[in-house]
Amino acid sequence: MMQQYRAYLVGDNGVFRSAEAFEAASDATALTFAQQFTRHGKVEVWQLGRKIAVLEPEQTQAGTFTRQ
Repeated sequence: MMQQYRAYLVGDNGVFRSAEAFEAASDATALTFAQQFTRHGKVEVWQLGRKIAVLEPEQTQAGTFTRQ
């Protein structure tokens, strides 16, 4: 069953700059999909009101994320 997720691009001031809505079958799949957005900066991944992880920018720590 597919679930709704959002990837939020976080600005330097901590405010969300943009969001991308998408569907994924699991949290792991959602994190893999959202990793592509880290080329633009820090990304928070949410499933409804549940924060899944914070993905760090590619240029600093490629592939690194913090589970929430």
